[in-house]
Amino acid sequence: MEGEVIFMAASSTLVRAARRSRRLTQARLAELTGIDQASVSHHERGRDAAYSTVDRLLAGTGHRLYAAPTRRDDAASAAEAIREHLRANDTDRALRALLQLNDNLTAEHGLVRGILGLTEPAHTGDRVWDAAIAALVAWRLNQEAIPLPEWVNNPDRTLTVPVVFRIDPADPAPEREDVPNEFAEHGVLAWADTFASV
Repeated sequence: MEGEVIFMAASSTLVRAARRSRRLTQARLAELTGIDQASVSHHERGRDAAYSTVDRLLAGTGHRLYAAPTRRDDAASAAEAIREHLRANDTDRALRALLQLNDNLTAEHGLVRGILGLTEPAHTGDRVWDAAIAALVAWRLNQEAIPLPEWVNNPDRTLTVPVVFRIDPADPAPEREDVPNEFAEHGVLAWADTFASV
């Protein structure tokens, strides 16, 4: 959709998410912007770029850059952290990243809460975690009647066979009444208490 807005803290993650949302290759984005493909690649891997370059890359994908009054990381940034922790087989840190996303969402209200869930996260490499991220964003946005971004309801973010969300194999399975509706709808059986503030 032309003129769609994406918000996020890290510009490299922002540009990558914007490009992928339009199903563009780096080479095609380079053609559209007049920025060479190597520079697009370098930027997506974390090389700093000037605001004007980031704005130009986003414009090439049909997006615009806006600032939001928050310093909290969004769902796309959380998914990136979770993916890295899962690659390192560190599910405890992955869970902490998911809980931090929860805290970030609940700390903000209205438009800013919606902004934190707006950009489609890259996949983590684990369908259960992808579904959990989508469920968490849906849950926290629904609490304030904020419209859900389309990515939250993508079929690849929902498990067809429900799975108990366990970090520790000794964790008991929650009863249905202990699972937020949005998690149940995404096939992730997670205790609501897991996301309670401490």
